[in-house]
Amino acid sequence: MGAMAAAIDRKLSAALAPARLVIIDDSAKHAGHAGAREGGESHFTVDIVSAAFAGKSRVARQRMVYGLLKEEFDAGLHALALITRTPDEAG
Repeated sequence: MGAMAAAIDRKLSAALAPARLVIIDDSAKHAGHAGAREGGESHFTVDIVSAAFAGKSRVARQRMVYGLLKEEFDAGLHALALITRTPDEAG
């Protein structure tokens, strides 16, 4: 796991106590595109299941995650595809 993925994992785990957290580095799919960085770690898919999302809209959930990762976006994280679910929604 690279430094950016580790930071994403650490921050989301600490703030949202997820029941499930999967982080996939999609950077290789975006090589040569806008926002792609040498060495990758610019584009990720995050699948997170957390009770902290209960009662929140999809947009509110995404804003929570983006807010937690502001420093990472400032440091070169370019794109984040999010799957945000509560434990009930995840089954």
